Amino acid sequence: MSARPVFAALIAVSLAARAQHAGHDMSQMGHAMQPPPAEATNAKAPPASATPAPSPDPHAAHTMQGMDHSMHDMPTMDMSQTKEQAAPYTPVPVPTDADRAAAFAPLTPHAMHDREVHLFTRVDRLEVDDGEGAATEITAWLGGDVNRAWLRAKGRTDAGRLEHASVELLYGRLVAPWWDVVAGVRHDTGGGPSRNWAAIGVQGVTPYKIELRATGYVGDSGRTAARVEAEYDTLLTNRWILQWRAEADAYGRDDPARGLGSGLSSFEAGARLRYEITREFAPYLGVEVEHAYGDTATFRRAHDEDAHDTRIVAGLRLVF
Repeated sequence: MSARPVFAALIAVSLAARAQHAGHDMSQMGHAMQPPPAEATNAKAPPASATPAPSPDPHAAHTMQGMDHSMHDMPTMDMSQTKEQAAPYTPVPVPTDADRAAAFAPLTPHAMHDREVHLFTRVDRLEVDDGEGAATEITAWLGGDVNRAWLRAKGRTDAGRLEHASVELLYGRLVAPWWDVVAGVRHDTGGGPSRNWAAIGVQGVTPYKIELRATGYVGDSGRTAARVEAEYDTLLTNRWILQWRAEADAYGRDDPARGLGSGLSSFEAGARLRYEITREFAPYLGVEVEHAYGDTATFRRAHDEDAHDTRIVAGLRLVF
């Protein structure tokens, strides 16, 4: 048997199988046959006036039959719900005067002040001068922020002899920030017979931080007097402090037994530079000038005393 008939039969079988495969249904592929390009179907270009054909969708031939589109069915979101959640449901009302009064009731006078009882003592001057003189001034109080009992005492000696001294016991009440009204008694001794006075005045700190005391006195036999004191501290450093001080005394009538004349009797002014080793202990050096006026100067000269005196002083300032 010849090999040619066998070879021809194999070729025929191969062609038949290929023809059968070409006729298979491609629907299971999910892709339809793409159309031939426009250039292949119509080689002739359209006229310029013709409207250009829309570009073919590259996915137009895809049937997408096998794709699950369940996720495409999404419910429509209500944006109004988000806005309602962002805004408060109930607006905050504007506070009224009644609301403020209920939240913070009006305070009674001095309601915020300390009710504890404290004791404070300050020795403003404990000094000697360049002669044989010495002087002392003490201020103390007992009480709280509103009500206090005050002690004010001062005196001066010369060559061991008491020239003058005064002690005041006062009740003070706070009437304004930094200001007290005081009332009480004063007792004078030294330099003649003793004198007693009823006292009333004010004391406090001015807006320029000047400590001020102004007191009026009424004594027996119709005597009257007044005393004004002022002090001011200049802070050179945190420890070095320069204190300025002035004091004026006046009397309603002459008191020859004590060497005091009517009107402005005496005026003292001085400056003391102290160094605060601690806030409670401070040595100082200073100078003080005293001048007598009117009949007071006349009485001093009659007793061989100077109407004008300048003193260099040294001492201690103590706080307890």
